[in-house]
Amino acid sequence: MSSRRHISNAAQIDRAKEYPLAEAFDVLGSCAKAKFDETVELAVRLGIDPKKTDQMVRGAVSLPHGLGKTVRVVVFAEGDAAEEAVTAGALEVGGEELAQKMEGGWADFDVIVAHPSMMKVVGRLGRILGPSGKMPSPKSGTVTPDVAKAVSEFAAGKVEFRADAGGIVHVPIGKTSFSGEQLTENAVALLDHVLGMKPAASKGVFFLTVTVSSTMGPGIKVGYES
Repeated sequence: MSSRRHISNAAQIDRAKEYPLAEAFDVLGSCAKAKFDETVELAVRLGIDPKKTDQMVRGAVSLPHGLGKTVRVVVFAEGDAAEEAVTAGALEVGGEELAQKMEGGWADFDVIVAHPSMMKVVGRLGRILGPSGKMPSPKSGTVTPDVAKAVSEFAAGKVEFRADAGGIVHVPIGKTSFSGEQLTENAVALLDHVLGMKPAASKGVFFLTVTVSSTMGPGIKVGYES
């Protein structure tokens, strides 16, 4: 059953309208808030066939205003790279023992970064990390020899994205405590980056629908040229 707050918020939104991005965040900001600082998410349904590998869209982008939360980054690295990752602020750094910890069910982290030399260890975690979208990948910048730089970037608000089985990219872009301007700038950074990744095999309109929402709020359709 919908709460009174949700019903009231939904009544403020014109379901038939595609709002300009800045206006959408103004509407979102005027909605009644939950008792916690909700995450604001952007969802883009892409004009791709996600079953075809040449149309997969996956990457990462740095948001100018971050995510408004502490991002927990763990790193697979050894030697100097491991020490640099610790200095950069990684939550945990390791190799075989870290893999075993994850195989045992530990999942209290947001992003995994791996040095290329450690992929022999990380590779077997695919069945665990794949479903949650946390498997490291060169395309998303999470498999890199410069693990310290990656840790710093993700901790500062770099976000990964990947089209799901329905061709939809879901990405957090901030909190309801952010200003409309901050959310707009984060959204534009993400949308422009995704737009620049349009596969050559994808024909016609690339952004079929764009929607913004908060954790407890209804979706607001956005008009964005693609």
